[in-house]
Amino acid sequence: MRQSRIAACTSALLFAAACTVAGPTAGPTTARAAPHTAATDYVALGDSYSAGVGAGDYLSSSADCQRSGRSYAALWTAAHAPSSFSFTACNGARTSDVMALQLGPLTPRTDLVSITVGGSDAGFGTVMTTCVLRGTTTCLSALADARATMDGPLPGNLDRLYSAITRRAPAAHVVVLGYPRLYQLHGTCRAGFPDTVRSALNDAADHLNRVIAKRAADHGFTFADVRTAFTGHEICSPNPWLRSIHLLAPTESYHPTASGQSLGYLPVLAAVARGTTQEGR
Repeated sequence: MRQSRIAACTSALLFAAACTVAGPTAGPTTARAAPHTAATDYVALGDSYSAGVGAGDYLSSSADCQRSGRSYAALWTAAHAPSSFSFTACNGARTSDVMALQLGPLTPRTDLVSITVGGSDAGFGTVMTTCVLRGTTTCLSALADARATMDGPLPGNLDRLYSAITRRAPAAHVVVLGYPRLYQLHGTCRAGFPDTVRSALNDAADHLNRVIAKRAADHGFTFADVRTAFTGHEICSPNPWLRSIHLLAPTESYHPTASGQSLGYLPVLAAVARGTTQEGR
């Protein structure tokens, strides 16, 4: 897999004294799926947030996908010991990449599927490069273009992916995890974007999660909102669970830290996956 488009923008960010984000953010109220019967066969799909980019402890076998042993998927597996675990999430993945490269492990016996995807489709990497290098007016215009993508091709792309997951794993409990807000407004950052821009970025990311949540609900999937879990731990907060610019590892910039995976994402996944068991199979 190619490197994340977020990573591409962070290379430019290294030359700018900006405190910015490149990931999408939080969303609407969690749409609960019907109760399901702890998983025996678990498949973890998705993008860099699913892979655990930013958390470190990358698996040598994952190469550029940068799958982490500290990702929420790996941590859930360590705690629940499913009989099988397939981890195909990859840094930079769009919905089309998940469709083409990640669905192989899904079978009719798959009990649990987790996925975070949509940020790369929305072009947040390009947005952030624009915002850092070209100023507020052009940044806001780029955000408007990203929202048009969210309301245009993204819902159809998600529909095709979600339908493919259902065809391959019709009995699975599918958990679609969203994205946290990455900025705390009026926070501790002393440089970078003004709060007006940070607020606009948060709003665009919230819109992305609303789109994702609606498509998940329409397919009978569970949308797991991580916004509350991350509140007070965004970039510019006193105790962030998200990376700002990481000079030594630019690909990790604007991704959850190990704490963000273990204290932010993991409890949300554990709560909604609790009802998935092998009973009755």
